[in-house]
Amino acid sequence: MSAGACTHGVDTGFIDLGVAKVAALGVVQGITELLPISSTAHMRIVPAVLGWRDPGSAFSAAMQVAALAAVVSYFWSDVRGLVFGSIGALRRRDFKDWNFRFTVWIMLATLPIVIFGVLLSKGLNTCGSSFRSLWVIGTSSIVMSLLLAVAERGCAHKRTLDNVSLKDAMIVGLAQVGALIPGVSRSGSTLTAAMFLDLQRDEAARFSFLLGLPAIFLAGVKEIYELHKAHMPPEGWMILGVGVGVASISAFVAIWSLMRILERFSSWPFVVYRFVIGVVLIAGVATGWLH
Repeated sequence: MSAGACTHGVDTGFIDLGVAKVAALGVVQGITELLPISSTAHMRIVPAVLGWRDPGSAFSAAMQVAALAAVVSYFWSDVRGLVFGSIGALRRRDFKDWNFRFTVWIMLATLPIVIFGVLLSKGLNTCGSSFRSLWVIGTSSIVMSLLLAVAERGCAHKRTLDNVSLKDAMIVGLAQVGALIPGVSRSGSTLTAAMFLDLQRDEAARFSFLLGLPAIFLAGVKEIYELHKAHMPPEGWMILGVGVGVASISAFVAIWSLMRILERFSSWPFVVYRFVIGVVLIAGVATGWLH
């Protein structure tokens, strides 16, 4: 591992890649971060195919800032309604207000991933983490593909976000914990859980994104702080900034595309794609094509 790949125990392999390669990976990261297809899987397979080094887990975690910008901008009307609606409800002491209740549910549903994220933090983003094994990522991709297929095939897809409950939010929040395992995908785990609750496909995606906002924010801020604490050089911050900027744009396009696909079709394209990616990763490792 080169010197630029590990900064005070933090995996910073992206520094060695330089601006152009990080910008290219920013496009891939932005698209795959918010689609239910696992950004981590793509951050391992794309560099491997191109003969580049692994950008490292810190890069993927810091890209949450780009995902946050894309989700907030796309769902701005929802976010604004929840924020100002909750503030207004607090002033009126109207604790039955839907915006206030839903905001509280989101906060409570975020607790599981925060707790498990802290407990597993030392093993998730350190240099050479076994969590980023291609076997783990490939297996996770296949398992999530099968679960999404079951949700697509066996659920009613009739409910809307207006009639969800705290129980629903906590179920999706617990599913979000699975995103700590590389290859599972945060949007994939929460979308799948929401579809198991019989939500309409596009409403399930909307629920997934809104509920994930605190987790996305906390993950991004935590990793930026870790990089700061590790005294990452100015060159690293510049390269990371390019990646975040590019990823923000591609992430917005990804959300728009996902919502159109779920509104007009189904989640089957993602089921098939995830299964193929998982098989490719495992086959690649087994044959020595991927390392």
